[in-house]
Amino acid sequence: MNKILLYSTIILSLLSCSKEKVDLIVINANTYTVNNNFDKAEAFAVKNGVFVAVGKNEEITGKYNATSTVDANKQTIVPGLIDAHCHFYGMGMQQQKVSLEGTKSYDEVLERLVAFQKEKNTTFITGRGWDQNDWEVKEFPTKEKLDILFPTIPVAVRRVDGHAYLVNQAAIDLAGITKDTKVSGGEIIVKNGEMTGVLIDAAMGFIKVPNETKKEAIQGLLDAEKTAFSYGLTTVDDAGLGQNTIELIDSLQQASALKMRVYAMVSATQKNLDYYINKGIIKTDRLNVRSFKVYGDGALGSRGAAMRTSYSDRENHFGAFIYAPERYQEIAKQIAASEYQMNTHAIGDSANTWMLKTYKEVLKDAKNRRWRIEHAQIISEEDFDHFNNILPSVQPTHATSDMYWAADRIGEKRMKGAYAFKDLLNKYGKIALGTDFPVEKVNPFLTFYAATIRKDVDNYPEGGFQMKNALTREETLKGMTIWAAYSNFEEDEKGSIEVGKFADFVILNQDIMQVKGKEIHKTTAVSTYLNGEMVYSK
Repeated sequence: MNKILLYSTIILSLLSCSKEKVDLIVINANTYTVNNNFDKAEAFAVKNGVFVAVGKNEEITGKYNATSTVDANKQTIVPGLIDAHCHFYGMGMQQQKVSLEGTKSYDEVLERLVAFQKEKNTTFITGRGWDQNDWEVKEFPTKEKLDILFPTIPVAVRRVDGHAYLVNQAAIDLAGITKDTKVSGGEIIVKNGEMTGVLIDAAMGFIKVPNETKKEAIQGLLDAEKTAFSYGLTTVDDAGLGQNTIELIDSLQQASALKMRVYAMVSATQKNLDYYINKGIIKTDRLNVRSFKVYGDGALGSRGAAMRTSYSDRENHFGAFIYAPERYQEIAKQIAASEYQMNTHAIGDSANTWMLKTYKEVLKDAKNRRWRIEHAQIISEEDFDHFNNILPSVQPTHATSDMYWAADRIGEKRMKGAYAFKDLLNKYGKIALGTDFPVEKVNPFLTFYAATIRKDVDNYPEGGFQMKNALTREETLKGMTIWAAYSNFEEDEKGSIEVGKFADFVILNQDIMQVKGKEIHKTTAVSTYLNGEMVYSK
């Protein structure tokens, strides 16, 4: 009997030794691989930061020995989520400033500013998040009360979309501007012959907001990473970064201080265009610099989006392009002559028409350039066909944030081509999904909810908002994973749970593909893994 036990032990030991050693095995999972067939898997193995096997429990456990094993206990796993359009660095920096998100009146904005200054005692108050569309009086504020509360300390706080400033007289005096200052690509709002303190788009550039210190910048990036990991994000497309910030991100990643993968869209100043095109694509496992972010127009909420006909709620007002139209052609030609991608913010129908025309003229019949229209928010009927070679990058929560007032702003006719995610998908065949945080909340599960259910979290409107353009759950998950990776030229290394790809994945608290629609937004990340390493656990 003892000999039998000994032989059994030896055989088991030999069998164990014959198994391949890996770093991590995950078993008993409800895994959506998001591969070409959208297959599901029970288990997978990870070695040196990549998936080396995906399949059934017995296949994985029978072939591999792991340093660490995770029993998912039937929980749902999806690939690491990608936010295809956000402001990662900006969100991190915002966490160090006054937050005006969710304010329901101008008086509440003022209360938060007073409380912030009492705590921080800064020499220049900055922040972000106010939205007059959320107030009972849905008009831009004026600066009189700001001037009384802060007669000597400059105040400059951004609207939620980042396309308008509310400033006080101290900030105006520091900038040296008046109501008669000429602005191209923006507006200084004047009422009853006086400056109101609201500056739109290009006019914001006059305000001399102090630059952040390197210490503040590092803390902002680390804060942003912590927040993003907690929502299952493993790659962020930061839409508009300068050279100093990109180099800081790279240095922190190289030192293993910052783990988040960043697809950096370079702000398309002429200096940046010349520098990065001459330098060429910069690519590491965690940083990809191969695109430029261009601003075509402003935002709909501040009436800065460039429209082909007048706004429905403001006669003879059309919004504005940020640059002269011919400047976009110059930028596009320079980028087209390089390997870089052009990603243009275009919200109004006029901005979309012009940028699609410019792209088509410059690219001609070039394939696989993957140039993107960011937001693609209001599209004229005749322009949809131009998306056959232009990739739409949209943010579904913009639809559910704007749905309360958008029709008043642009009229029912233009609404037919607004927030038209399904129509855009049908033209290109793929669609990249993001949040535009901190304009919207970081939470990608609100993106999933808005794309598929097209309601707010209070279940409004009853039948969903323009449901003709809702996406299916499979399309939405692809838009947040493999299609977003494709939009970054990274589909061969991430975006799905497949052999050879980075082991980025998220364990969820519920099956987002099966749970009732009204419960989707309650999905949370239980844990987030990057390169097979757990970077967040609830």
